[in-house]
Amino acid sequence: MLIAGNWKMFKGAHEARAFTTRLRHLPERAPGVEVIVCPPFVSLEASIQGLGSESTVRVYAQNVHWELEGAYTGEVSAPMLLELGVKGAIVGHSERRQHFGDTDETVRRRAEAALEAGLAVIACIGETEAEREAEETEAVLARQVAAIPRHERLVIAYEPVWAIGTGRTASPETAQEAHAFVKSLHPALVLYGGSVKPESASSLLVQPDVDGALVGGASIDPTSFEAICLAAAQVASA
Repeated sequence: MLIAGNWKMFKGAHEARAFTTRLRHLPERAPGVEVIVCPPFVSLEASIQGLGSESTVRVYAQNVHWELEGAYTGEVSAPMLLELGVKGAIVGHSERRQHFGDTDETVRRRAEAALEAGLAVIACIGETEAEREAEETEAVLARQVAAIPRHERLVIAYEPVWAIGTGRTASPETAQEAHAFVKSLHPALVLYGGSVKPESASSLLVQPDVDGALVGGASIDPTSFEAICLAAAQVASA
């Protein structure tokens, strides 16, 4: 079971260091759960410092560029992340696709470059509300999955766009159906993302094809994030 917290544009270095210091022993309280935090670029180093050298909590970036270096203002490369001690990166989050022009092709390039450099990857996919209402969910997911490389360090996060930051969560049955479809196309583990909260975590994580969660807003609060990780541990031990 894997639980990743995407902090989005929250927590500067000072707050990130304090947060990760509190989380450093969380895996010991949540056996069977891999814990990942994904801070903003400016807080990556502070988060690693807060965790210390013995914690098994891993730090991922929220994005990574496909080139090793160059004239790409505002971007960060895989070697830069590795130098800090970052272990992986999210690619293709719906907010990157919606606000910053990411496409299936750029997601593929980002994922391939990160994996080749030695990072792990969480590759995000998901349909919009309009696409779901038009009964295009499977076509959209199939197109997005086709662009994702196959690699042992890659996991997929299914995040229905209509549930991102809206407080709406896919029903466990809807999540299971989508995850089963994705797994029929790609061998990776599949996380669920989309307004995951402590009160909804268990019912989602108990589904047979849900391998964990990519948590957004609830990962910003340590109590909520810990509760989700503990729920995952209960499911993992069942």
